[in-house]
Amino acid sequence: MNKSVLIKKVSSADTQFKLKEGAGSDAVHTTPIYAYAVCKLHTDNGIEGTGLAFTLGIGNMLVCQAIDYLSKHIEGREINDLMANFGTTYKAMTDDPNFRWLGPHKGVVHLALASVVNACFDLWAKSKGVPLWKLLIDLPPEHIVNTLDLSYLEDILTREEAISLLSKQATTKSERLNILQTGYPGYDTSIGWFNYSDDKVRANIKKAMDAGFTAMKLKVGSADSQRDIRRAELVRKTAGDKATIMLDANQQWHLPKAIEVCKALKAMNPYWIEEPTHPDDVNAHVRLAKEIAPVKLALGEHVPNKVIFKNFIQSGCMSFNQVDAVRVGGVSEFITISLMSKKYGIPVVPHVGDMGQIHQHLVLFNHIAMGHEALFLEHIPHLKSHFKHPVEITDGYYKVPQHPGMSSDLNIEAK
Repeated sequence: MNKSVLIKKVSSADTQFKLKEGAGSDAVHTTPIYAYAVCKLHTDNGIEGTGLAFTLGIGNMLVCQAIDYLSKHIEGREINDLMANFGTTYKAMTDDPNFRWLGPHKGVVHLALASVVNACFDLWAKSKGVPLWKLLIDLPPEHIVNTLDLSYLEDILTREEAISLLSKQATTKSERLNILQTGYPGYDTSIGWFNYSDDKVRANIKKAMDAGFTAMKLKVGSADSQRDIRRAELVRKTAGDKATIMLDANQQWHLPKAIEVCKALKAMNPYWIEEPTHPDDVNAHVRLAKEIAPVKLALGEHVPNKVIFKNFIQSGCMSFNQVDAVRVGGVSEFITISLMSKKYGIPVVPHVGDMGQIHQHLVLFNHIAMGHEALFLEHIPHLKSHFKHPVEITDGYYKVPQHPGMSSDLNIEAK
């Protein structure tokens, strides 16, 4: 199935969802509002593409205004023709002379780019009547690379090298298709939000383990580091020694504090410590990684683009890459960053501002077509009822999505 689908109009929607009883809280965002700047592609035959960029409410409308501006780059285009050489259009949008000064490649304008790009990939998959993961794994390596913009990466990842990497992995692709039967392993990120009481954390751990999760995450970053240590010990004691426990500081510590607290947290054997300090400070992460080894660092939730990811990847401090397709420039940049990560042997374990809806497709592509290890995909349940085709979790595993597109369609467009 390969329908001709013309993009006749592009619209945006400011969509916000209030959370309940401390859900989503971390050391920085105590009362978050989960929000999406939605890009909608309206076509000549009724198929619609839906793209998402994740924000926390305030400023969401600014991203929508930027989406409306970027729409000129794709309105009037036929989706299959557009995606045949999408990297060219992607670069034109990132380097739009009226917007580039506001970035480049970060902030409001880059979030808008994410939503537009994601809408294009969603519509492309729908035009072929397949889920995004299947579209991507069936594409020849050259076609995948045609959707990417590798500028500023030429020193570590050329077009020829990207094609070669994908071609090499294609020879063993069949060995990794069994994940379509088992599903992709998830971890529960919602057991220990920052504002949750100890009793609620204990209850959530037991609930998560009963649901089949063996990995879970606790929010740390308190002004009182003893609270972090006590809560981490509580999670380890409740979940047991065999559980995989991640800790997330949400950038709250300066470097000396990060060194101090991370060393104190070593005793509970964290799988990783996430976002320990300012997300732009590569040198601080390098020093911290050396100081607290063998404890590993996960980062990328707030790293805005492929160039900063390149710096982190080259630095050696990143043990887990948490690139998020609704924070960087959409699926295109996600794949680009995943390719760099694969070359340097760094696993991709995405942050899921999309609540896992889009990333359940992307991690399947990363594993099957790129050869990334299938470690975990974060699971956040709080917006499940708002998606038309919500993620399905069975025994701690994401079930493979079957509906055409990238599972990003919402039941409502504004809140």
